[in-house]
Amino acid sequence: MDNKRLLAAIAISIGILLLFDVYSRPQRDAANRAAQQQTAQIATPAPVDASGVPLPAASTPTVAAGPASGAEVVASTRAPAARMVIESPRVSGSLNLRGARLDDLVLRDYRETVEPNSPLVRLFAGRDDLQPYFAQWGWTAADGRTAVPGPDTDWTATPGPLSNSNPILLTWDNGAGVTFHIAMSLDANFMFSVDQRAVNNTAEPISVLPWSRIRRERTPHVAGFYLLHEGFIGVLDGRLTETTYADAKTEANKRRGPALELESPGGWAGFTDKYWLAAILPAAQQPNAPRQRFAFRHIADGGTAATNDRWQVDLAPPAAETIAPGATANMATRLFAGAKEVRLLDSYRETLAIIDFDKAIDFGWFYFMTKPFFYALDWLFHQTGNFGVAILIFTLFVKILFFPLANKSYKSMSKMKILGPKMAELKERFKDDSAGMQKAMMEMYKAEKINPAAGCLPILIQIPVFFALYKVLFVTIEMRHQPFFGWIHDLSAPDPTNLFTLFGLIPWNAPDFLHMPAWAILMGITMFLQFKLNPAPPDPIQAKIFAFMPLIFTFMLAGFPAGLVIYWTWNNLLSICQQYYIMRGERAKRREERSLSKART
Repeated sequence: MDNKRLLAAIAISIGILLLFDVYSRPQRDAANRAAQQQTAQIATPAPVDASGVPLPAASTPTVAAGPASGAEVVASTRAPAARMVIESPRVSGSLNLRGARLDDLVLRDYRETVEPNSPLVRLFAGRDDLQPYFAQWGWTAADGRTAVPGPDTDWTATPGPLSNSNPILLTWDNGAGVTFHIAMSLDANFMFSVDQRAVNNTAEPISVLPWSRIRRERTPHVAGFYLLHEGFIGVLDGRLTETTYADAKTEANKRRGPALELESPGGWAGFTDKYWLAAILPAAQQPNAPRQRFAFRHIADGGTAATNDRWQVDLAPPAAETIAPGATANMATRLFAGAKEVRLLDSYRETLAIIDFDKAIDFGWFYFMTKPFFYALDWLFHQTGNFGVAILIFTLFVKILFFPLANKSYKSMSKMKILGPKMAELKERFKDDSAGMQKAMMEMYKAEKINPAAGCLPILIQIPVFFALYKVLFVTIEMRHQPFFGWIHDLSAPDPTNLFTLFGLIPWNAPDFLHMPAWAILMGITMFLQFKLNPAPPDPIQAKIFAFMPLIFTFMLAGFPAGLVIYWTWNNLLSICQQYYIMRGERAKRREERSLSKART
């Protein structure tokens, strides 16, 4: 590979990272601002319910629910809905007994910001919230005559609260001989188990279709970044399926129905956010389990604004079930609603046989590297108590792993640096003969056993490591709100300091493109020193590009997570030390060779 190819390789690498940042930074900033605005939510009127409930193949209307006890009162005069308290070590909230909706769920281990008194993260919220988001269970009357519970049905419940040690049972009698039950339990983390049962005490068979669903009644704010998926997600028929909100809307409009509808034995489906997941799944996850029908739905509620779009994930049997007189039919499902913790999802995948449940975390193209990187960093964190220190130690391990390759590269670069005067002499001799200069230089490289392309290897090696580590810092909740030292209180967020405000001395909100934090400046300085140790390119244009690279990378990494910039800075320092040590050895070797040569003559 000649110098032009070397330059091309480096230019492509820089271009990838530059486009990566240019594309993502405005969207990351917009998403952060939107998230901050959501902390002060204003209640808005709830829209009218849209159906979106999965129906059997021969669609039939749902019969209105019968009274729970006596006649239904007028909606405007009804008492407020009763709620079942949910209380466990990791979640709190309540279940709305009107409609059997889980629309109030708070994650007790996570806060909105790094401030210790900031609000806890709310995953599910009711219809009077700015972002309604809930799970619900019910039935559809396939026979067109059985009264089934509806969205305004008031259920009765056994004593609560619902906790990991106290399951509950919801009951509703349609007044015509059919009783519906929803048995619900919660484990010590984020997994709800739900068993829907319909008991037919009539003299005639009935046909009903049990279903469960997760629903968002507004389009959530997403990063919009192509290396992070947010939206519909599931593992259906053994394959990971991901659909963004925009794509789901386009597909639903094109098909005039669900954006996706698929039968699968086992599997799971739901909504994924950066750190949170809500997913429904059949309790039976074996390959020979009965097939269930999953659907991703976009439900238009009039208007064109994104706030008029509703999104729904359905789970139901492929067809309604006929229940004989005196018989009972049930559907057992689970609901995961919580944080996407790597080890927790792994444990559910193993203990409950949930297919590829760990893929709810978007580890990306470098999955085979990213997940081992996470485990290594997490282990180091538990040994040191600081994820920043874990990153430093991990970087040192990576340098040791690639030491033989990098050592060979740095030796070649050191030789080129030492041969700088000879290269300048060749350039002067062949200043009007570029072909002759190239030939003479290649002969010199061959004689000195130098690979001119070796200088690009350290950067090329770092790129997959860089992206894999970026993914770990960007998508794993274990890195969220983890401090380093000094002013870095969140390694997954950009360094908050800024040169253009004199690091807080000037009370000025600088625009995003002028964000130049301290760690990015340190990274730029180390990169400049590293390039100074490298041999200067013989071509003036190449030399100018190389001279500007530290500045380009400084601005490019300014908005990246602080942990990633710390990694890059520390990696540069280790490279400088390694390169300086090798250069000293090469110079000493040259001096010794010259001394021996003089002694022989």
